[in-house]
Amino acid sequence: MGEQTNIPFGRPMLGQEEIDAVTKVLSGPQLVHGPVSKAFEEAFANRIGAARAVSVSSCTAGLHLSLFVNGIGEGDEVIVPAMTHVATAHAVEFCGATPIFVDVEPDTGNMDPGAVEVAAGERTRAIMPVHYLGLPCDMDAINTIAKKHDALVVEDCALAVDATYDGRKAGTLGDTGCFSFYPVKHMTTLEGGMVTSNNEDLAGSIAKRKAFGYDRMLGERKVPGVYDVDELGYNYRMNEAQAAVGLAQLAKLDGFQEARARNCSVLKEALCDLSEITVFEASKGKSVSSHYCLNAILPRDGSLDRAALIENLNERGIGTSVHYPRPVPEMRYYAERYRFKPGQFEVAAWLAAQAISLPVGPHLQPGDPERIAAAFKDAIGDARA
Repeated sequence: MGEQTNIPFGRPMLGQEEIDAVTKVLSGPQLVHGPVSKAFEEAFANRIGAARAVSVSSCTAGLHLSLFVNGIGEGDEVIVPAMTHVATAHAVEFCGATPIFVDVEPDTGNMDPGAVEVAAGERTRAIMPVHYLGLPCDMDAINTIAKKHDALVVEDCALAVDATYDGRKAGTLGDTGCFSFYPVKHMTTLEGGMVTSNNEDLAGSIAKRKAFGYDRMLGERKVPGVYDVDELGYNYRMNEAQAAVGLAQLAKLDGFQEARARNCSVLKEALCDLSEITVFEASKGKSVSSHYCLNAILPRDGSLDRAALIENLNERGIGTSVHYPRPVPEMRYYAERYRFKPGQFEVAAWLAAQAISLPVGPHLQPGDPERIAAAFKDAIGDARA
């Protein structure tokens, strides 16, 4: 196939700006509970259009805190899509509540509102819509169901920075929104996350409980080292160096997002004549995607060998990923704990078994989307042979 430069699925886009920002923090006196984290929170809230943002150590921490501060625990049920990263369900387990899984829509991968309606009941305390690959869920329908059951709505926005629903950004569509800044996401803080909310009291509670439940934060203590703890809390803080990286990344985010949208459009158009695959649209109804990646979904009948196609693409220098390797209720922990059986979540199972995630990030160079498409077509041709 010849020697070619590899195109990774994702790559953090870091430069001198991030190095300088971290160096400045490391040269100063404060590494946590400082002004850089506050500045990052304010900038991110402004970007999303939320009343407040709270920096946390990970998106998972944000999901957990969103449930925890609302007293969700043993005996409560939380509705979660079967197709998501396991972190969404883990947050429910951390609280001692029970995840109630629902199948997803075949044209978006998002939780099916009809399935949510059926699953909601007297013990439903929260619904966790996951904006699959950055396309917002049908939030009108989900919020209507949540209101009927007086349930909290926690958006999993791990892949949905700048995605919109009816002109509003993900993270402002429920009670809280939880974002991930893992290295290959839309932007990074190396590790870390953010919780957004338009409820100031809820955001304040999350801010307090992310730091042990201190009654006074570092800058609020009249006597250094003297404080009280009147609530249970965790150590879920983001440090100042991470926040400095986040601020530098925010300054570049417009360019990153423009590149993602362009690359996704070119790649989708180049693959449109492949009858063997399904490619989700970048918009549906009121939802517009954040273009995290492009999923090429193979036939349900298994007529194309995904493992062989991925190996073929990787040999051609094309990095891939899978979102996600199996429905969460079929993961061993959940299957054994709740006795789930394969096939209970038909659409999620199809996506898990047959989707190949292709790169569209800003690390792609001119001509890379076309090269990815050509490699994919050649791999399909080899599979047909």
